[in-house]
Formats: sequence, C-alpha cells, structure tokens
Amino acid sequence: MELLQGVIIWVPGILFAITMHEWAHGRMATYFGDPTPALMGRLTINPLPHVDLVWTIIIPGVMLLGSLMTTGTPFVFGGAKPVPIDPGNFSRPGASMRQAMFWVAAAGPFLNLLLALGCAVLFRAVMLLPDYFMIPLANMLVAAIQMNVLLAIFNLLPIPPLDGGRMLGALLPHPLDRHLASLERFGLPLVLVLAATGVIGHLMVPAMTFLNHIYLRLAGLT
Repeated sequence: MELLQGVIIWVPGILFAITMHEWAHGRMATYFGDPTPALMGRLTINPLPHVDLVWTIIIPGVMLLGSLMTTGTPFVFGGAKPVPIDPGNFSRPGASMRQAMFWVAAAGPFLNLLLALGCAVLFRAVMLLPDYFMIPLANMLVAAIQMNVLLAIFNLLPIPPLDGGRMLGALLPHPLDRHLASLERFGLPLVLVLAATGVIGHLMVPAMTFLNHIYLRLAGLT
C-alpha cells in the first residue's frame, strides 16, 4: 500500500515536470523564429507527445520503485523526447544563433525552477482545505517541488546533450564549442555511468538541498 501511495504521489509530479520542461524548450525556440516544435506537435502541455518509453517510463519507473522499496526515500530522474529544433530557422532580430541556443537550452531548467516556486505558493493555499483534500494534495505538491528541482539541477550539469552542456557550448569560443559538441554522442552513456556509481548524486545533492530548503520554507514547511 505504501509503495502504491508513493507512486501516486510522485508520478504526477514527474509527468508535470518533464512535460513543462520540454514545452519550455519548444516555446523558446518558437520565440526565436523556429516553427519546428509547433509543426511537430510539441507545443502542448499534454504529456503524451513528450513521453519517451525509456527515459520517461522505464528509467524513472525502475528508479522510483527501487528507491521506495529499498530506502523508502524516492529518488528518480528521467526525461522526455527532446523537442525537435532547427537552429537554422532562428531569425529573431538582434539575437545571434549562439544567444538563441543558450536561451532555448536554459528555458527548460528555468521553467522547472519557476514551477517549483509556483507549487510552494500553491501549497499555502492547499493548507486551507479540509484534511481529506489537503493531505494528498500537499504531498503531491511537495513531490512536484522536489521533482522540478531535481530535473532542473540534473539538466544543468555541463554534459552534452544535457541543457547545461548546450548552454556551456553556446558560451565557449570557437573551436572549444565544437570540441564540446563532439562529445555529445558519449554524453548519455556517461550520465548513466555517473548515475550508477553515485557520482551524479554527490554532484547534485548540495544544490538540490539548498533549493529544496528555500522552496519548502516558502511553502511554510521549514
């Protein structure tokens, strides 16, 4: 029963965080003149077009169930199908392609941090409800805060093809940006190795702890 409750509490937050993350990438690309996300049906907050079998379902599901069964503390990361973007379409006056690439990459993590803030504010309103509504909603909001923080920090790691790697590539001068981009094909295997060995956890925990403390304090929990 506790395992089922954990899944019910966390799954909405996971889907919410990754869906809005990808929507933000697509919306920012559209802002800079690229119609590709809209043409591919990815400018939507419906989770289904963003779902990836491996990164949205299998990996987060295994991590969530495994962490709940072993430690009782949920730990999960994952992602969605990357929003297709064509930088060649960027045409916003006054913005270079490198600037556009930086902000398109930054949009996902930035929105996740804003969503965590929104959940913290909403938490205070939920506390006014009767207990039978308040308790499950409050637990879901705390899970959503933590999931959005986790997704933002994970994606800000400076490893291509994560958003942090692409942001770093947009800031590096030539030819360093191309050297970094050439490492992209090794990025996901490297992330999986670092996750399996616990290195990513050690890298992420300080920033996650700091941000979660801020958001939970805003929610009135600390």
